[in-house]
Amino acid sequence: METKDFSFDLPEELIAQYPPAERGKSRLLVLDRASGKRAHKMVADLPDLLPQDALLVFNDSRVRKARLFGIAEETGVRAEFLLVERWGENRWKVMAKRAKRRRVGSRYRFEGGLTGEIEGEEGEFRILSFSAPVDDPWLDLHGHIPLPPYIKRQDDAGDEDRYQTVYARSTGSAAAPTAGLHFTEEILGALRRRGIETAFVTLHVGLGTFLPVRSDRLEDHKMHEEVYTVGEKTAEMVERAHAEGRPIVAVGTTAVRTLESAWKNGRLERGSSSTSIFIYPSYRFKVVNSLFTNFHTPESTLLMLVCAFAGRDLILDTYAEAIREKYRFFSYGDAMWIV
Repeated sequence: METKDFSFDLPEELIAQYPPAERGKSRLLVLDRASGKRAHKMVADLPDLLPQDALLVFNDSRVRKARLFGIAEETGVRAEFLLVERWGENRWKVMAKRAKRRRVGSRYRFEGGLTGEIEGEEGEFRILSFSAPVDDPWLDLHGHIPLPPYIKRQDDAGDEDRYQTVYARSTGSAAAPTAGLHFTEEILGALRRRGIETAFVTLHVGLGTFLPVRSDRLEDHKMHEEVYTVGEKTAEMVERAHAEGRPIVAVGTTAVRTLESAWKNGRLERGSSSTSIFIYPSYRFKVVNSLFTNFHTPESTLLMLVCAFAGRDLILDTYAEAIREKYRFFSYGDAMWIV
């Protein structure tokens, strides 16, 4: 298949620039992939819509304040970096805005008296060496929330709360697992009252979120690796639900990628590992049989995963209906539940 097969036209005004006024107040498009029927609901309706024997699997990764702004010592020009991977106490692999201008030997001043120097290049990435450790306590003070590029504004104080899930625990993501942004403590409580089980995995969202598919053919695209962890309790719950033929609802594409990567020889492998799995049409799902997700960008690996789950034509037709109905798209937008 070709990348252009996953293109669609989206009016710019439907790209959500801010979250809804209240978390959990987004719209929900329900899609039955067997019949093709669609229904328009609200995310708050989900606990009553789910089968009582469903198991929901969430990604509890916490977003790191990984965007840094520095001043080039030579020119005084502002430079933007996104921390991607720690390469030691004081060194990070980074994505640099206007990367061609960020050459080896260039030095930058950051907040808090920190300085940094580019000491290497790795394709479109740079290796940035800092004068002191850049750890999560420092980033909490001086870093910025890494909002995706289609949000055309700077992050503000509200994003520190709204670009995190309410159940986020383990810091390490360069972007939010956005399907989980819809869930409130009240919705989670409603799930528990109905007896619906919830479980958690951790996958730290990495480069795949930011890098476009540059190859014309899907088979030529290579995903970057992301680290995930599956605990004993979650593994037992998923294995039991799978054996009993119950609905296993992945909340977000990152939960899908974790479960499908960790499922080997009829069980879910415990512990930490990494995955570069690329799920696109023709993939046969082993574990996940229901998906709660946002609306994704054209020609993205996330859209390709959703098309693999429900069929390309059905998904693109459903997206067209969502556009007609003025749903809000992407990270801060509305949601879809595919059964």
